[in-house]
Amino acid sequence: MQIILLENIDKLGDKNDIIVVKNGYGRNFLIPQKKAIIASKSEKKKLVETIRQQSHKLEKIKKDAQILANKLKNISLVVKVKTSSAGKVFGSVTNMHIATELEKNGFKIERKLIDIGEYIKNVGNYKAILKLHKDIIVNIPFNVISE
Repeated sequence: MQIILLENIDKLGDKNDIIVVKNGYGRNFLIPQKKAIIASKSEKKKLVETIRQQSHKLEKIKKDAQILANKLKNISLVVKVKTSSAGKVFGSVTNMHIATELEKNGFKIERKLIDIGEYIKNVGNYKAILKLHKDIIVNIPFNVISE
């Protein structure tokens, strides 16, 4: 089944992408949740016109994301957490911790744009991936230390 995505969905596609999914996934999840619509001929024509009209806005968004990426390239973060004597973190370090540290440095980034992989449970050096735009990805090194 061909559908048009109405929002960005990780590991599936970005807004306005035409993709092929299994019938059940499209009809039972994506369409009822208002995350996609069926890609009929008329919807495809509407999509082409919408993309044409929004192209200059999308270029500005991409340009702004590139400027932010250039500012973030030289940043290195330190995340202070409570740990045991063996260096195990009480709880875990998540993307919310990274967003908080970035905000302390003057960068307001949504936590859903930050990917650290699995939860971090030990002190040490790690990298976070910031997906500022579908074409612009920045790696931010961070160090988890004991408080």
